[in-house]
Amino acid sequence: MKTQMAGLERLVRNIATSRPSVELPDEIHASNESESSGSVYYAGQYQSNGQLLRWEPKERQLKQLLHIGTDKISKILSALGSKPRLDIIISILTESLTGTQIVEKLGLGTTGQLYHHLKALQGADLLSQDKSGRYTLPDHRKLPLLLLLSAVVDMLDTSDYLDMVEVRNSAGSYLGEISKDGFDANLLLWAVLENSILEHVAGYVSEVHIFLHQHGDATVSDNGRGIPVGAFQNSNKSTVQTVLTDIERFSSEAPYQAPGAEKGISIAIVNALTYRLTVEVQREGYIYRQDYKHGIPQSDLLTVGVTQTNGTSITFRPDPELFGRGFDRDTLNQQIERLALSYPNLTVYLH
Repeated sequence: MKTQMAGLERLVRNIATSRPSVELPDEIHASNESESSGSVYYAGQYQSNGQLLRWEPKERQLKQLLHIGTDKISKILSALGSKPRLDIIISILTESLTGTQIVEKLGLGTTGQLYHHLKALQGADLLSQDKSGRYTLPDHRKLPLLLLLSAVVDMLDTSDYLDMVEVRNSAGSYLGEISKDGFDANLLLWAVLENSILEHVAGYVSEVHIFLHQHGDATVSDNGRGIPVGAFQNSNKSTVQTVLTDIERFSSEAPYQAPGAEKGISIAIVNALTYRLTVEVQREGYIYRQDYKHGIPQSDLLTVGVTQTNGTSITFRPDPELFGRGFDRDTLNQQIERLALSYPNLTVYLH
């Protein structure tokens, strides 16, 4: 085998060195460089109503994609850019439905609410209706729509980050009235602590440690179960990242509400209002860590060690643009004393 491989290597080397080099004109070099700026390849197949639809591989030059008129692009996206229209498209992607069936499936009140969306989608050639009155997607539109949905899946996290920006722009609705020194940083700490208290009420946390650091950071660490680290419900994101970034999903379950505020503060809200945040989870024999800045992940959820204990630690620095003052030790001690009366089996330490 070694002899055969050596002979094959000599043969390949001889072929490579014996081929004459051809000097290309400058204009050809320039042409090749521009053409090699990038391409997008795609293909696919799709099973629909017992019919297998197959698309041969296609290629789109990057230059071509970047020179499509943005007016036309915005019209296409706006035709799809409302939740009712996307719901209609997705509902009939796997089966053709009548208008009445669409109303029932989507929980709409009447077919009248559906009519103008159906009309717009039909006018854009994104919907067709057969003689029996059933709506379906034209075959030649199915792959582009599936490709569009696939691309959106890779960009779903941008929705969470836009929510983060909105939280920062409307911080008062979560933090209450602002003083001349900015919002009260203690409110963020109470919100993080409230998650540990809920774990205590559920029977899993007996100790919580609060650390105040020299440069304005704080850590809240408990000995609970640890935030789950597996993938979250049909998602490619971990449960940890979902809990820390999905504001809309957990907004109704926010455990802490600041005095005078309109909305509760979940851990995702805390993340949005911090300059930086690090979560460390001890669970199932391992230590996991992830870093954030302004609520946006700066790393994947990393496995960084092994452990025989469980728990969650959140270290964060309140955003100095929003919080003028740091944490107040006297206020914290008073709150800890009140917690001791309310939860006698929970011990909270301030370091």
